[in-house]
Amino acid sequence: MTHILHLKSSIQGAASHSIKLGNAIVEKIQDKYPNSTVEELNLVDIEIPHLNPAVLRAMFTPKDQLSEADKESVRLSDELVKQLFGADIIVIGAPLINFTIHSALKAWIDHITRAGITFGYGESGPIGKITGKKVYVAMSSGGIYSEGPGKANDFVAPYLKAFLGFLGMTDLTVLRAEGLKVPGVKDHAMEKAIDSIKID
Repeated sequence: MTHILHLKSSIQGAASHSIKLGNAIVEKIQDKYPNSTVEELNLVDIEIPHLNPAVLRAMFTPKDQLSEADKESVRLSDELVKQLFGADIIVIGAPLINFTIHSALKAWIDHITRAGITFGYGESGPIGKITGKKVYVAMSSGGIYSEGPGKANDFVAPYLKAFLGFLGMTDLTVLRAEGLKVPGVKDHAMEKAIDSIKID
């Protein structure tokens, strides 16, 4: 059975284009895999805390040396990592905000980046440990960033490709709802984005 993890990081709620696109991606996946299950996680709603010294210290402490306080400090991180490993397909809603991702998505990234658990190092360099996953990024933006002058300011797609690839998730497709505030483009932007969805 295929398990889909749908991460949302928009602050726009029901009006969010990245959530609408993410939902459309999930629906297409379910069409291809009728018996699939879906787990949704709204990163904005759960308010993942930014890393602090206690959490960081616990992350780099051997498991058998963790105090009860240390274990509690990494409990959320452990849960997010377990959830990620349990997914077959991951859909990540990533609206472009001030040229980059929302801080809620960045906080999730910080909590799943665990040396010795989600990545390691070999003789030839870093080794990602989260493998065998398919990732779809549902990206939305008011302007156009896939091409033209805006492309140099897209720090969403390149960053997520680099980071997720570092953790072993190299099979990644970015789908864009872009130009959502551009006259002559915005009226058909979502339709174009949904039509572009192809499930491997």
